[in-house]
Order: sequence, then C-alpha cells, then structure tokens
Amino acid sequence: MAGFTCSAADLRPLLGTAANATAAAEYICNGFDTVSNKLVAATYAIDNTYLLFSAYLVFSMQLGFAMLCAGSVRAKNTMNIMLTNVLDAATGSLFYYLFGFALAFGSPSNGFVGRHFFGLEKYPSPSGDYSFFLYQWSFAIAAAGITSGSIAERTQFVAYLIYSSFLTGLVYPIVSHWFWSTDGWASPVREGHLLFESGVIDFAGSGVVHMVGGIAGLWGALVEGPRMGRFDGDGKPVSLRGHSGTLVVLGTFLLWFGWYGFNPGSFLSILKTYEHTNYSSYYGQWSAIGRTAVTTTIAGSSAALTTLFGKRLLTGHWNVTDVCNGLLGGFAAITGGCSVVDPWAAIICGFIAAWVLIGCNKLAEMLKYDDPLEAAQLHGGCGAWGIIFTALFAKKDYVNEIYPGKPGRPHGLLMGGGARLLAAHLIQILVVIGWVSVTMGSVFWLLKVFGLLRISADAEMAGLDVTSHGGLAYAYHDENNDQSEKNSFPIANMDSSNA
Repeated sequence: MAGFTCSAADLRPLLGTAANATAAAEYICNGFDTVSNKLVAATYAIDNTYLLFSAYLVFSMQLGFAMLCAGSVRAKNTMNIMLTNVLDAATGSLFYYLFGFALAFGSPSNGFVGRHFFGLEKYPSPSGDYSFFLYQWSFAIAAAGITSGSIAERTQFVAYLIYSSFLTGLVYPIVSHWFWSTDGWASPVREGHLLFESGVIDFAGSGVVHMVGGIAGLWGALVEGPRMGRFDGDGKPVSLRGHSGTLVVLGTFLLWFGWYGFNPGSFLSILKTYEHTNYSSYYGQWSAIGRTAVTTTIAGSSAALTTLFGKRLLTGHWNVTDVCNGLLGGFAAITGGCSVVDPWAAIICGFIAAWVLIGCNKLAEMLKYDDPLEAAQLHGGCGAWGIIFTALFAKKDYVNEIYPGKPGRPHGLLMGGGARLLAAHLIQILVVIGWVSVTMGSVFWLLKVFGLLRISADAEMAGLDVTSHGGLAYAYHDENNDQSEKNSFPIANMDSSNA
C-alpha cells in the first residue's frame, strides 16, 4: 500500500458521464490516500515497536552478564564485578550517545567512519528513528560487557571506566560502520561496489560484537597478566573456581533469552513481504525471523551437548559451568550467519564451536593466559569460527531474501556459492583483530604505564569488595559486627589506586 496512488483524472472515465463523476473520483481517491497513509503509519509503528522490544531483550542480557560474571568470580570480588557491569551500561550510554552512534551510522559518510548525528543532532531522520539508536546502543554495551569478564578480579575500578568509554565511543562504532552501515566499505548493503561482490555477511555480529569484545578482553588480560595463584611455581594451572554455579546458570538462561532479541531483532523490521518466492503470502520477513530464532536455539543446544560429553571424555566430570560456556559459544558462533543458514547447518555450527572453545581454553592454559570468564576464548574464538561458518553454509535463497537487489551475489562455499564470500570474511577477521589490537591494546598498555590498570597484591589477596567497595557482597555475620570486619581487613580503607 505504501506505493499505491489514486488519480482522480484516471478514475473519472470509469464512473461514466454523470455530472458528479469528477467529485466522486476525487472523493474515492481521497479515501484511498487516507487509508494508504494510515497503513504506512501502522507499518512504521509495528516495525519500531518490534525493534524496541528487541532492544529491551538485548538490554536484558546485561543482567545475564552480571549474574554470569558474579557467579564465575570468587565471592570476595562479587560486588566489584556487578558494579562494573552496571557502569558498562551507564558509561556506554553517554559515550555512544555523544560519539559512538554518529561514528557508526552517521550517514552520508565515507566507507570508514560516520560523520553525522553526534549527540543525536538532527535525529530522527529518514535513515532511522530513536528505536534504531536504542537497539544499536544495546549492542555496544554488550561488547563492553564481554571485555569486563576477561579482566575480572585484578583490575582497578578506574580502568573499567576508561576502557568502557573508549570501546563504546570509538572502537566498536567504527567496526560496526565498516560492516553494518550503508556506507561501510565491507557492508553487504553498501550502495555501489561490494567487497568481493558480496560484502561481509555478519548479520548480528559474530565479528562486530563478539570478536571486538573478545579481542579487547584478550589484550586486557595479556597486559595485566594472570591472577595471583592461577599458576603454581611449576607453571601448572590451578583452578580458581567461581563461587556460585547457581548464578552462572541464571546468567546463562538470561543471556539465552536476550539472544532472541540479539539475532532475530537484527532484521530491524518485521512487516515485510518477500517478492518472487516459491511460497504464498504467508511467507515473509516474519518467517525469516522465526527461522533465525530456530537456528540460534539449535546452535546453542548443539554446542551445550557437545561440551557436556566432550568434557566428560576429557575430564571425567559433568561440569555445569563448562556446559553453560559451551552453550554461549554456540550462540556467539551462530550470530553472524543465523539468518542465512538452514537449521541443520546450525547443528554443525554449534558442534564445532564447542571444540573451538575447548581448544582455545587448552591453548590458554599452555600459554599461561588467565581469563576468569573464558570471554576471549568464547567470544573471540567462537566468534571467528562463526564468521567462517557463515561463509561456508550461507544459503543462496536466504541471502537473496535478506540482501535483495544484487542478482548473483556470492553465498556459502559448501552451498555452491564459490569462495568470494569466504575471502571477504577472512578479511573481516584480520581487520577486526588488527583494529582492536592497535586501539584497545594501546589503551590497556597506557593504563599499565600510568599505574591505573592492576590493583596491588595485598588488595588482590583481600578481594576488591573489601578494598574498593566498602564490604563484602554477602553478610556472613550479624550487622553489629561490621566494625570487627573492618578490623579483620586492615587494607579495607586503602585506596587501591594508590596501593
């Protein structure tokens, strides 16, 4: 109906020679125009409501991150890690509003960085409404939340504020511009020449979100070094288990729930029909959204079961934390290609993602790399696999539905689409690693040089809750004994930034 027009001059001959034929034609056309305008407005309202609901789902993942992180660290650092998750969202809000959104989607611009909408000036615009900003903001703070897990239990509080601001205000937005903006040099919706005639199909962000957050966390943990006691005098790994499997499971389910906004929501609209399909009018974008939710579910489930039995074979235990991380690794991997693959391919995606995570964790131990949440391995390693997976299994029909207007666009290598999409995706992996390494690696190095990165050894032994946040997260005794608690921890009032 959006493209329907009614002309009184064209309609009048059909009404005969009656004296009032002209008036009748004008009346009918006015009625059609009114209905058409209302349908257009209804379409915008439905699509923006869908996008807002998806943004709320993605934002709920912050609660999942907070619970997962809290359960994965020791009890003495619980308040610290939960507060950092809150401030990732709060700090990210301001810096994405001021700078990040403009750098990511400020069109018209060049292929490398956006140039408009700083502080949402002159927004909304024909290119988007406030719902689009909110949705993209929820992605930006998700990337920051990934990074916070890698550097947990030994990082000064001020370092979280600095890296989170830099990541959400500059590093992540520029990557999202490259691959998601209509002007981005590697975007599949770019107007004009596409990279290898395909662009990069990273639908919901295996690379844009998960690799960015994972690689940033990798550099943070590398620059800081492992936690005290993580490796013994002979270099053998020592398990520093998190204090609550209950919180880990709760956080995992909350993240699972939020992923239904993360992946299906990335369509940005729902009221859209697909032309030239072999289906009737019952098939449209709403069907592709449902398929995306299915592939997301199957990939995560496949990874969880693979991890369950894989770790049982390797360690002899049924470990709930490992299974939760395997599940999330499957989700991170399917995120890039969730909309363009069949459900059967999602099983393969999750199966391999589980082994990628297990292998990355084994390599981390060999290299004495310490990541309490396995965030770099999970989001970086499984995210990279997801980018490759998409280039292998993207189905031609789905690619043409979601990225129309480019007949002959390359699709998955193993689906008969040639190697051009794979070439584009390998370039994505390289440029994301390079960009994030240069920027975030430099940030963490400078924080270390200025003594703003790692807490003192005494503070680390006592725990960040006591040394930086005024007390433990859990009350183990009567409130009247608060003073004895302070006396038990002489370092409690020490400013860790000066320790």
